[in-house]
Amino acid sequence: MTSLNPVMRIGDQVAEPIRLHQNASKEEANKRALELLEQVGIPNAKDRMRDYPHQFSGGQRQRIVIAIALACRPEILIADEPTTALDVTIQAQILELMKELQTTSSTSIIFITHDLGVVANVADRVAVM
Repeated sequence: MTSLNPVMRIGDQVAEPIRLHQNASKEEANKRALELLEQVGIPNAKDRMRDYPHQFSGGQRQRIVIAIALACRPEILIADEPTTALDVTIQAQILELMKELQTTSSTSIIFITHDLGVVANVADRVAVM
């Protein structure tokens, strides 16, 4: 998972787009970052905000990236191979999380994958290239 900055704390990485794109104060951005980390299922999120990416498992890092993607409340989320390199159990958890977030946040998800089994579980509509 190379989309996370290895020298920046997770809480700061989730809060950064909130501060930059929503003109939020540092306190407001940190509060929203905590809410997002809790929403995507990071255990003990308040304490984990001070941790660095290498201190998280692959599935947890994927959840953090999803939190960052949702930070500015997008109408459409493009997920390009979001379950690649995850074991089957973690893959199922990430897919369930994405389905839940889709309904609770009213965000449309464009899901790009080579795994037709995953497509069968998550897609409302399918386009094949």
